Amino acid sequence: MTALTLSTAAAPGLRADAIVIGVAKGAKGPVVAPGAEALDKAYDGRLAGVLETLGASGGEGEVTKLPAPSGFKAPLVVAVGLGAEPEKGAEYGAEALRKAAGVAARALAGSKKAAFALPLADAADAGAVAEGALLGAYSFDAYKDSGKDGKGKGPLGEVTLLGGKPRDKAFKAAVERAAAVTEELNRARDLINTPPNDLNPEAFAAVAQVAAKEHGIKVQVLDEKALQKGGYGGILGVGAGSAAGPRLVKLSYTHSKAKKHLAFVGKGITYDSGGISLKPAGHNETMKCDMSGAAAVFAAVVAVARLGLPVNVTGWLALAENMPSGSATRPGDVLRMYSGKTVEVLNTDAEGRLVLADALWAASQENPDAIVDVATLTGAMVLALGNRTFGVMANDDAFRTAIVEAAEEVGEASWPMPLPDHLRKGMDSPTADIANMGERMGGGLVAGLFLREFVGEGITWAHLDIAGPAFNEQGPFGYTPKGGTGSGVRTLVRLAELTAAGDLG
Repeated sequence: MTALTLSTAAAPGLRADAIVIGVAKGAKGPVVAPGAEALDKAYDGRLAGVLETLGASGGEGEVTKLPAPSGFKAPLVVAVGLGAEPEKGAEYGAEALRKAAGVAARALAGSKKAAFALPLADAADAGAVAEGALLGAYSFDAYKDSGKDGKGKGPLGEVTLLGGKPRDKAFKAAVERAAAVTEELNRARDLINTPPNDLNPEAFAAVAQVAAKEHGIKVQVLDEKALQKGGYGGILGVGAGSAAGPRLVKLSYTHSKAKKHLAFVGKGITYDSGGISLKPAGHNETMKCDMSGAAAVFAAVVAVARLGLPVNVTGWLALAENMPSGSATRPGDVLRMYSGKTVEVLNTDAEGRLVLADALWAASQENPDAIVDVATLTGAMVLALGNRTFGVMANDDAFRTAIVEAAEEVGEASWPMPLPDHLRKGMDSPTADIANMGERMGGGLVAGLFLREFVGEGITWAHLDIAGPAFNEQGPFGYTPKGGTGSGVRTLVRLAELTAAGDLG
């Protein structure tokens, strides 16, 4: 785990493996960002020219390495691109700082310590740089034996923020928040990246139980017998084909001064083969990530507890493994859900909505002020929004807008999506109350409409379809690694913060 400290020390005298500075893209070439004044002075004010000679432009994600000048104890300077230079009088945006810090931290994998001299106009900037560096330093090496050949590089060992104020309450709070949120987000990434033979529903529930005990969160785990007794037909139906039984995990964080109650519901399919409606080759290799929604909810609840926010938050993890076998649910079967409604299963690969339906109804029984579910639900949403943006649907337009704005604030790309009522008719079933499939076109919206059927009357609800950004199959970018990303965690935590402050609802 990467350590994080604040320092007011001067850059030349700080012992570190590298000093990280920012460089922006100016109208006439690269521009050295605030924070690098001592370095620029050591280069007689010609640092920008040196960087340009080395090919630097200041573009986002760009990394340029050069030897540190005489008089500096750190041997290396890492100049990272911040993108376009802000207009006169404006500061660098939080997301630009996050991305630059993440790129630099990843570039310094294997180093023991790096001093980050990026622009810090205030405590919020310190929090952004800290967050980006800790997320960018992430690596998942649990299954790699890197010791034999000596080529393995661990994550950057320590990040020191120069220009930070260790005794300033606002700066201290900002970096402590960043540490808590990123540690839990990285825990979610670990879960998403863990192979499904080591993370079935029971194993996931055990991880949640340990974390809950550590952070004072009440936990309840419903196993197959309890689910059967309670009538959770959706979760049981999805898990029926697997030797690893399903679980429903309830995490309850409460605060004595809380005035509001939020419920977060996560889809937790620890492996999705598609069931009897089997996925073809090329579509199932990464399906360990189909529990990313549950991982996000789990991480968010623990982060909220660590931050001690005055808001009650309940997390529901709907965990199952979707496998084909003689006992698996078949297309054409009818399931009786926890709500009492019946669902005709037309496609067993539309299973996420079935486990979520039971969890949404369970969450509704506590009558929270709002419910937010998070799920890698539909390929249709990926087709609509791409691999880096999640869709937001809701039964309340103002709440949907608030979520999109919260996501933007923390640097998560999202887009508001509608719930067209005319698409509901496509899920009419001659056999049951509703089918789990509808019209093919607008499939992501159809899934949202299905979920809406299982939200208690009068409860504000939103659905985050994170199918695109949950698992990055391409190369790393910014502070986002290849593999599990932890999409949704920061948005949920920000929603909790806004609710605790009375700024939401």
